[in-house]
Amino acid sequence: MFIGHFGVAFAAKKLVPRASLGTLFIAAQLADLLWPAFVLLGIERFEIKPGYTAVTPLEFVHYPYSHSLLAMAFWGVAFAAAYAVLRRRPVAVAVTLAALVLSHWLLDVLTHAPDMPLTLWGGPMLGLGLWSSVAGTVAIETALFAAGVALYMKTTRPQDRIGSRALAALVIFLFVVYLANVFGPPPPSVTAVAWSGFAMWLLVAWGYWVDAHRQLALRLGG
Repeated sequence: MFIGHFGVAFAAKKLVPRASLGTLFIAAQLADLLWPAFVLLGIERFEIKPGYTAVTPLEFVHYPYSHSLLAMAFWGVAFAAAYAVLRRRPVAVAVTLAALVLSHWLLDVLTHAPDMPLTLWGGPMLGLGLWSSVAGTVAIETALFAAGVALYMKTTRPQDRIGSRALAALVIFLFVVYLANVFGPPPPSVTAVAWSGFAMWLLVAWGYWVDAHRQLALRLGG
């Protein structure tokens, strides 16, 4: 799943309005932000197998440190605790951010083949296999994304033109990249995929930029 995770991050603004959209992007995509580094370090591994699923040719062979339920629980607690301490936010905000980190595992279980680990040491692998259907995957992810963006736009209002245009550009860019990944050719190499994964940090920065030019709708009486 890709834009579905971002959709959940957009929607979470309603629950934690004082958290920046960039922070919500980090939480919802923390597993995928860590994963490229683990791959390049040789700690985790995947292979490119065209036709492995209808949606993606990537077979995730070993990635318990970024994508297991146990690891995500750890990363979620660590991230939420650091945010609460550094930003001096209430425990309720930290709990929401930790849940947002864990939401990544749940959504990946929905889409992946049975390759989502529960622990760091093997054991049962889960996956409901939505990626076996391109139409089903696109429909569900698009619905999640659209609902999340709509809720974010209801929760916030632009302060200036950047607040409107940067958000529109971000939404369009995410959707275009998503379609390119689904319908485009397989990536050239494992290394190329891993290095390109670092580009997601640019989306995090984009989220901070957008949110800095928007304000809570309640401030405007809506």
